[in-house]
Amino acid sequence: MDDGEQLAEMNADSALSEVIFLGTGTSVGVPALGCDCSVCNSPNSKNQRTRCAIMIRASEGNLLIDTPPDLRTQLLREKISIVHQVLYTHEHADHLFGLDDLRLFPFHLGHPVPLFCEERVEQRIRHSFDYAFSNVKPTHPGATPQLEFRRIQPFEEFNVLGMSVQPLRLKHGPRFDVLGFRIGNFAYCTDVNEIPEETIAALTGVETLVLGALRYRPHPTHFHLDAAVAVSREINANKTYLTHLSHDFDHEKVESELPSGISLAYDGLRLRIDPRIA
Repeated sequence: MDDGEQLAEMNADSALSEVIFLGTGTSVGVPALGCDCSVCNSPNSKNQRTRCAIMIRASEGNLLIDTPPDLRTQLLREKISIVHQVLYTHEHADHLFGLDDLRLFPFHLGHPVPLFCEERVEQRIRHSFDYAFSNVKPTHPGATPQLEFRRIQPFEEFNVLGMSVQPLRLKHGPRFDVLGFRIGNFAYCTDVNEIPEETIAALTGVETLVLGALRYRPHPTHFHLDAAVAVSREINANKTYLTHLSHDFDHEKVESELPSGISLAYDGLRLRIDPRIA
């Protein structure tokens, strides 16, 4: 099914949106370079994890969360031909450095690609992709990404592509703040090792939760598996999908051991969500 057919199907039930997991891997991906472990050598496609991102396909367009280095490959794999708008969780390289792959979309949109992010993320983009903001005129249209920044703040809801989005404050280590997002009955919280009480309260009633779980052992900036399971139980979503997964996790083995209601996400997984339910 191509991009146009998928949008037509979505319009048939315009109340629902579709979440597509473009990538579910940690910052180095799985397989990891130079690793000869059984997961990195696994023939199971669910053990092949590109860097983290999701696409939310709404009736008014495609909303991308983060632009990982694998973005072009991910969009081609899922037959997604256009990105209408982008949200950013934070500015780490594995969530940002595929941004140049947005260059073609302004030709289809007729305007720059809107980027919703915090000030710190904008500063990193302007620094790392300085050629996109140079006063020197590019040699030809499309030589640089055409971007439009839109500032967002934790807990201040905004509308994008017909959906109400609530940014959520998360902790990614002791000195680094990032964002998660709640959209209706769905929440996306990757790259996190602490969820403040205000955010826990904002997650009340979420039916589908996506939560980072890096590995079995504790980590200074990410939930490990047991911590993610405990947080999932506290939030009490109907279904939790774990993402930002390392090569610690053999998909089939871990799936068989997880508690009811908790699963490992995988690249290409698709879910239906209702963006209207608060």
